[in-house]
Amino acid sequence: MIELRNLSKSFVTADGPVDALKHINLTVRDGDIYGIIGMSGAGKSTLVRCINMLERPSEGAVILDGLNLNELSDKELRNIRHQVSMIFQSFNLLMQRTCLKNIMLPLNLLGVPKKEAEERARELLNVVGLPDKANAFPAQLSGGQQQRIAIARALATNPKVLLCDEATSALDPKTTHTILDLIRDINHQMGITVIVITHQMSVVQDICNRVAILENGSVVEEGDVAEVFTNPKATATQTLVYPEMADGTVSLSTSAQRIRLTFDGAEAAGEPLLARMAMDLRIPASVHTASMRSINGKAYGYMLLEIPGGPDELAKALNYLKGHKNVLVQVTGQYGEGGTR
Repeated sequence: MIELRNLSKSFVTADGPVDALKHINLTVRDGDIYGIIGMSGAGKSTLVRCINMLERPSEGAVILDGLNLNELSDKELRNIRHQVSMIFQSFNLLMQRTCLKNIMLPLNLLGVPKKEAEERARELLNVVGLPDKANAFPAQLSGGQQQRIAIARALATNPKVLLCDEATSALDPKTTHTILDLIRDINHQMGITVIVITHQMSVVQDICNRVAILENGSVVEEGDVAEVFTNPKATATQTLVYPEMADGTVSLSTSAQRIRLTFDGAEAAGEPLLARMAMDLRIPASVHTASMRSINGKAYGYMLLEIPGGPDELAKALNYLKGHKNVLVQVTGQYGEGGTR
């Protein structure tokens, strides 16, 4: 388990001190795939560097399985750092080394005998699906293949934790999907805890079970992915979940009766609610925008509706919609604000 307790980090610049992280408190349980998401400048890169102690926190503590990493000397940190491996956006492979030797490198640094290190490296080439690339050089590989080699290298020391710092940002969507599948498989099969640092909400939705939203160096929201993304409370989270609302691409008249439906599970999302409401109540709601997504194999999302007529029609629509399981109904138009299930 990893605990961040009151973690803060400040830097001194020519313009004065900058608080990059402010009193971060998070707990990452063993076996989690934990997402930390935020826009550029939120403090994500600083946070991940504090977790593996490449940056010493200005305040607070990083606790790994009960051990306070802040209290360790540089030598002690080097001895324990093999338990926390990292993969990067830029892969960071050594171009003059073959794939096999890139994977062997951490074991070489630990003094593992050459034969044992090579056996482990070949085993990991199989794990990442590239057994035929042992003698290839990184420049001969695609971006996705290079990231697979980087993942194999990160696994060489049998780490407890894998840190992924924007690990798929340089990849196309199809390759990103395959890399995320690989990370998920590693988590399930090896029991390695994974921390995913990203600005891409789709990455968190695809593989994470918990998430923290970072803004201006502070955690503004944290919890289970489905819960946070289904009913976002912080403005930063709402901007990530409902970008159409944040960027002004959704425009409604000021006099509109508006309802937002938030779907919390595949069963609710699969029901033809609006068609049934139009047939049963003769209220033809207009869909102004909608966003649906899959999180851990279930469908979540929202619809922003405009209800024709007056308060009576709005009340009938609310009563009809709120009777369905896993649907949060919120009034956002001229006749009030509120939410109900």
